[in-house]
Formats: sequence, C-alpha cells, structure tokens
Amino acid sequence: MSHKIEMPQRDPQIRKKDFKQVNIGYTKEEMLLEAKRCLQCKTPICVKGCPVEINIPGFIKCLLEDKPKAAIEVLNQKTSLPAVCGRVCPQENQCEKNCVLSMKNKSIAIGNLERYTADVTANDKDENICIEKNNVKIAVIGSGPAGLTCGGDLLKQGYDVTVFESLHDTGGVLRYGIPEFRLPKEVLDVEINKLKNLGMKFVLNTLIGRTKTIQDLFEEGFKAIFVAVGAGLPTFPNLPGENLNHIYCANEFLVRVNLMRSYNFPNYDTPVYRGKNVVVVGGGNTAMDSARTAIRLGAETVKLIYRRSENEMPARLEERIHAKEEGIEFVTLTNPIKFIGDEKGFVKGVECVKVELREPDESGRKKPKALEGSNYILETDMIILALGLNPNPILTSLTRALKTDSKGYVLCDETYMTSIPGVFAGGDIVGGDTVIAAMGMGKQAAKNIIHYLTK
Repeated sequence: MSHKIEMPQRDPQIRKKDFKQVNIGYTKEEMLLEAKRCLQCKTPICVKGCPVEINIPGFIKCLLEDKPKAAIEVLNQKTSLPAVCGRVCPQENQCEKNCVLSMKNKSIAIGNLERYTADVTANDKDENICIEKNNVKIAVIGSGPAGLTCGGDLLKQGYDVTVFESLHDTGGVLRYGIPEFRLPKEVLDVEINKLKNLGMKFVLNTLIGRTKTIQDLFEEGFKAIFVAVGAGLPTFPNLPGENLNHIYCANEFLVRVNLMRSYNFPNYDTPVYRGKNVVVVGGGNTAMDSARTAIRLGAETVKLIYRRSENEMPARLEERIHAKEEGIEFVTLTNPIKFIGDEKGFVKGVECVKVELREPDESGRKKPKALEGSNYILETDMIILALGLNPNPILTSLTRALKTDSKGYVLCDETYMTSIPGVFAGGDIVGGDTVIAAMGMGKQAAKNIIHYLTK
C-alpha cells in the first residue's frame, strides 16, 4: 500500500508575505492516485468518525469513476459546506483516524479529496434539485457552521428557512475567525450562494435579543427557532497590565483582519496595528491563526507562548507545522505573569515564568507548575491573547426564559431543545469546539426540529 499523497503547498518564504492560500489543492492525477488507495470497506468505520456522517467510500468511488458531479451529490446529501470542511476540519482526529489504514500510518487523505471534489464542482449549478416546499417557516439565529448546516438540512426537506445574522456579512466564525490563507472568502461565498440558490434567506445586521426578540419571531410565524450565535466573548488572563495599549484579544484582531480586510488597508478602511515583535499567548488553532496573520502583516519576529509542551497543544498538527515553517517561534512550558508598559501606556514587554508539568487536571492534561526563580522578560510591542472564547451573552441575558449553565452555555436536552419549547440550539453556544462539531450539532438539531414539528 502506497503512502498518502501529500497536499501541495506554497513555499513558506513566499506565502508568509501574503494572504493567498497555503495549500494549493490536488491535481486530477494526484486525486486519482490518492483515491485509488481507498479500500472501499464494506463496513466503513471512517464514516463513524465523521460528525455529519458523510458516505466517504461513496464519494471517493465516484471520483475514481471520473464522476465529480456524482461525488459532490454524495457529499451534499450530508453536508452543506464541503469546501469548508475539506480545508479546516481536523480529519486526522475523526474520519482519517478511523480509517483502517491508520494503523500503518497510511490513512486515506479524506479531507484533501473532499476539498478537491468541492473545488472542481464549484461552478456547477444544482440542476437536478427539486424541493417540494411545505411553507413552514423556521428561523436560524447565526450564520456560522451550525446555523448554515441546520438551515441547509431543513431547506432540503422543504422548510422555509430564514437566517438572522448580527454582522454585516454571512458565515460567522468561518468569515471572521479563519484567515484568508486557510479559508478564502470566495470559497465560503460559493458555499453560501449555493444555499441562497436553494432558497435560504438571510437577514443581516439584526441582533436577535435586541433588534428582535425570540417572541417576536414566533409572532411573525416562525414555527421553530435554532439558536447558533456562537462564542465570541474573549477570555482574559487577569494579569497586571493587560489593559495596556497594543494588547489585543485574538477575536478582535482576527475580525479586523478577516472580516474587515484590514490587511488590505487603505483599500479597506479598517486599520490594524502592525507590531514588529509580536507575542501570541495560547496554543490552539486561533493562536496559530493569530501568529501567522501577524507575520503576514510584517512582523519581524513572532513568539508563541504556551504553558504546556507542544505535544499538548490543541492546535492541528498541520497548522503547527505551517507556523514553524513560516518562522513562528514556539516558547513552550512558559506562562506570562505580567505585562509591562512604557510611560505612554503602550506594552513593551511581558514577564514570563518557566513551568514544569505535574499531575493531570480535570481535562486529563498535565497541570503546569511555575518554577521558582525562572522569571524573565520578553520584549514586545504587541501582544495577542488567544486564550479561548466564552458564549455570546447578549441573547441569553435578554431572554430570561432561555436557561444557561454557570458559564453561560445554553442548556439543552438530548434533542438540542432548550428551556423554551420550539427553540433549539447548537454549536459553540452549547459547548461545541470545532467547525465540524458545530455542523454535527446543527445536523442533529435539524432532524429533531422536523420530528418536533411533525410529531
């Protein structure tokens, strides 16, 4: 059995100077070589690893038969965002991890094949889709991966779906949180336009909870509501000096660059500070995105501080490899304890302490313990805090009947129904942590909404 065909990528010294895609995508020849490796298992356990249950052998078989249109039809049966999933899904922890060839470290590159399928059919029109409408109105709050997936599945079953988005453009975290070099906006737009062509309606600049209430939506004739407002409230470390100028939360930084295109200032009129010696605090995908964005904005050095070892980093291996190729320096087993400012209130340094890993904490990962006397200072003119996000609180704080837990996550039963009858929820607002996990929740919620409305 041959080895996996690796995804071609651009030279790190060239790509780190622009926001074009890092991964180039398979040629047809590369796709066929990879697709031929699939064993077409009679009991495909790779499917069990996919949160949206894609028929993986089915779409790969269509590719082998040179039928990309048939392959995308197989994908569309389960997902509304194949071009997105093919780029940002952690397949190595899901479908590819379950592949029977993974024991020999030769898993089929399912994500790369999914991306190929979506890209080569991007301009195809859905000519054969004929949906019988039932005129039952359903509201989706939030146009991120959970909302688009739930709405897309309901749409395909004949429901009249309207998506309410608080921002001025669609896509949620897919647009504002993931950089252009990983997920180009034009790729996302193709996926969303396909949903629009199926009949999905979008109402932008509408903050449900304030612009309209959930009760307003019911009074307007919506028979069920799916809440997918995500998690956009940043986490701060509560350290001295964290309010100094040029200390950003990753969410604000990435929104400016991704959604508002400040990397192309002044052609787009949202400026962003461009640090020369940047420090990023965190070890997840958002930290990697922030660090790699900073280097593209012209930083001379970017150091990524993480309190555990690289092996414990939650970021995808591919993103870590790409970051190091682009010159990001990983400073592991290190914790910031104080931010230092100059006389004008701008950050000029961060005091750090080295740590060692002790007994595991409640998450199962080893707990970092500071080493006495190991303090030292890193000079910096910009810090980006990528320490995770909490649930968006606006809708829940203004909707008293919508019950949450102590952290602000919406409480749901096993069907994703909230404390309000007819209101369901999914994605980061209930505790999802990846794009595909949010999509899986959206898919299950759609099934349960249909059951609720018909039974």
